[in-house]
Amino acid sequence: MTTRAHTPNIPHSSFDAGAVNRALRGKVVIAGAATYGCGESPGMDDMTLLARAAHAAVADAGLTMQDIDGLATCSVNSTMWTMPVIEHLGINPTYVDGTMVGGSSFIAHLLPAIRALDAGQCNAVLICYGSAQRSAAFGRKESVAARRFMDPQPYEHPYDPVLPVTAYALAAARHMHEFGTTREQLAEVAVAARAWAQQNPEAFMRDALSIEDVLSARTIASPLGVRDCCLVTDGAGAIVLTRADRARDLPQAPVYVLGNATAIWNRQISSMPDLTTTSAAQSGAQAFAMAGLSARDMDMAQVYDAFTINTILFLEDLGFCAKGEGGAFVQNGAIAPGGRLAVNTNGGGLSCVHPGMYGIFTLIEAVRQLRGQAGQRQLQRHNTAVCHGNGGTLSSQSTAILGTADAL
Repeated sequence: MTTRAHTPNIPHSSFDAGAVNRALRGKVVIAGAATYGCGESPGMDDMTLLARAAHAAVADAGLTMQDIDGLATCSVNSTMWTMPVIEHLGINPTYVDGTMVGGSSFIAHLLPAIRALDAGQCNAVLICYGSAQRSAAFGRKESVAARRFMDPQPYEHPYDPVLPVTAYALAAARHMHEFGTTREQLAEVAVAARAWAQQNPEAFMRDALSIEDVLSARTIASPLGVRDCCLVTDGAGAIVLTRADRARDLPQAPVYVLGNATAIWNRQISSMPDLTTTSAAQSGAQAFAMAGLSARDMDMAQVYDAFTINTILFLEDLGFCAKGEGGAFVQNGAIAPGGRLAVNTNGGGLSCVHPGMYGIFTLIEAVRQLRGQAGQRQLQRHNTAVCHGNGGTLSSQSTAILGTADAL
């Protein structure tokens, strides 16, 4: 397996996240978290799923909806999604964030909310998402078609690729060519995710999965087969943020936000500076700098695994292994239960849930692990977690570092 010391065309930021954001480290906690309707929820729409997860997360935090004075949310299908959510929940927020950068959005929502909370602009921020893409009449297929007009990609759409899978297959093929990564190593990611899912009663797919099952599955876009691709499910998730001092009076053990950063280098995969290095290399470095920690300090990694190549790319870019070594890093069950690093302990987007955008579920699973509430899949060591979100076609990347009081 080869490694690469330097890639000259990758952007480099001079922003010093440690110096600028360190003062916000641990100032805000995740006080509530909940999911709802993960898998199939026939008869429900996006708003119904979102509202039920939102109410459950607020209750989990020991608050009422009238305590919520900050909101961050977005939707694939609505550019003004914050307004009907506010209307539906009956809240009157003094802080609103509708930033939409794909599946990483809900992790990207953290730092602006932290700044608003620290400034006293609000006291409790609800970050929420819901999608009925599996069950709705206007589902994923229709949404993808509509985005050709709403979000045109002029260097790709004229060639009619099957997005997003074609884009991720391109990155996988390049990684295999440049570093010798194998189909078996990609399959290890899917098999590990399924092994975690088998310990999670909420996971949508829990039947046995072997390396051979992944390799023999129907090809979707070479080299990726159907088991290299994320689920298409319904589902909703929500978290509640408060200042750390307030969390002392709330029922749940606080989960501290120690670091957060977002980086975007491209929209279209054809404009990506390097197909094997994502802007997670930047968002991860800045989030770790804010937290004063590194990959070696993490007890778990919850990463956006829309496709098996994602996990390999993000483990490299976040610093768990060198560039090009991700395939070897995941071999022999290394990221499965009992392996060297716990990755996507809920089963991830590959086996647990993926309702169009997955990022918020990385945060919720980390919260459950850090609280010691993960049931059969609970990790023995659970003081720190890195959560990583991806949006578009390896386009937006957002990283969060979470920890218990012992990690402060």
